[in-house]
Amino acid sequence: MNRRLVALLVPALLAVAGCTATGQGSAATPTARAERPSPFADCAALTRPPTATGAATPSGAATPGTATPGATTTGDAPAASGAVGAGGAGAVLPGLILSCFTGGTPVALRDVRGPAVVNVWASWCPPCRKELPAFQRLSERAAGRLQVIGVNSRDTRTAAQSIGEDYGIRFPMLFDQGEALQRELGRNALPLTLLVDAQGRVRHTDATGALDDARLAALVRQHLGVEVSA
Repeated sequence: MNRRLVALLVPALLAVAGCTATGQGSAATPTARAERPSPFADCAALTRPPTATGAATPSGAATPGTATPGATTTGDAPAASGAVGAGGAGAVLPGLILSCFTGGTPVALRDVRGPAVVNVWASWCPPCRKELPAFQRLSERAAGRLQVIGVNSRDTRTAAQSIGEDYGIRFPMLFDQGEALQRELGRNALPLTLLVDAQGRVRHTDATGALDDARLAALVRQHLGVEVSA
């Protein structure tokens, strides 16, 4: 009778084992999860001037209406002495083309229309994370008068996206995994902020650490002539 019981139990146990194996195999190769939507805005508007600058011309700035230098397609820095790599305020943005975090057509930095505040940051940089919300508030308070643009550098897309989601960052974001912009600027430390006028020239570079609302408002007023409440 024991042999008969064993004969009945063995097929049942094998059937159970087979179902378990099949289930584990399915779990090991799950259907790919759809990508989360990016928290950042697309970059299409970066090459168009703000709808209404409302900005006075800051001291030393070029006269409005001067043609903005065209973008290069090679990514090489310009030979002119005004290249930002040469240092100093009034230098043009480097001739780089960076991808937009949300995809689409890459953006030539020299096609960016100011006034603009460019924040170079990374998710692993504590001061960068601390100041990001202030840049988001600046983008809201100065909407239509200047552009706030992020450049995520030396980072991963996954980490940058997580920070964007956690901190509610919605302004356009460029992706510079190879830190090309920092090399062109001759700057290594993060965070790094550039204030760019309507002619695409860098009026001020700030690398003093995490900026708050009041400091950002003061920099924008002084170097771009745009009044923003802190």
